[in-house]
Amino acid sequence: MNFVIKGALAAGFLAIGAMTVLGGAAAQQQRFTAEETQAIESIVRDYLLSNPEIVHEMFAELERREQVAREDSRRRTLETSAALLYEADDIILGNPDGDVTLVEFFDYNCGYCKRALEDLHAMIADDPDLRVVLKDYPVLGPGSLEAARIVLAARNQLSPSQAAEFHIRLMETRGLVNAERATSFARDLGLDVARLEVDANSDDVREILVTNYQLADDLGLTGTPAWVIGDQVVSGAVGKDRLAAAVQNVRRCGSVVC
Repeated sequence: MNFVIKGALAAGFLAIGAMTVLGGAAAQQQRFTAEETQAIESIVRDYLLSNPEIVHEMFAELERREQVAREDSRRRTLETSAALLYEADDIILGNPDGDVTLVEFFDYNCGYCKRALEDLHAMIADDPDLRVVLKDYPVLGPGSLEAARIVLAARNQLSPSQAAEFHIRLMETRGLVNAERATSFARDLGLDVARLEVDANSDDVREILVTNYQLADDLGLTGTPAWVIGDQVVSGAVGKDRLAAAVQNVRRCGSVVC
């Protein structure tokens, strides 16, 4: 975080702290007089000027606590949301009955996700027992959200294998993927476009996306692609080798880290 921003935030925190102390004192029959309040403010100011490193210490501790909170939220989500992560009616690649499941949160306009698709193809070819669950997580603008709605709606008219092919075709597309592009592909597949447009704006599609956003938030995801495997979350296009190693560790000992 920029030092100027940190300084401004620190000043804000200190001001809030001072108001809390002084406000609490006022609520307790004005325990501090005006002169005492001025003296306290002077002492705090002099102390901070003499010990400016406390600002860094304060932010280091704040960041540590935030990290602990994120890890706690992630662990709780992995423990309590297995059904939403692994058993929801999502597009599946690989073996639907595989013994290890890898979950990907993706965006149709994410270049790194498009590159990661090659890794998934290679992993599935090498590992016939791998199951990949695809979670729509459109975070890269209106076009991504439009495309996600169309694909989710198209699943009402496609078999699971056709839905997987539709997903792959969109992920392999160059340029912006939006409602127009996704609908064009759906039309090529012979789908009922009028029904598609109605379903794309349905409560069912909206609920799927809201659930995915909430899961991503609870897991502390900040972008795509993001992977859930066993008891861990892996962020970014980390490559086939790292993902395959994580899958093998989960298969061997139930955890990404054995």
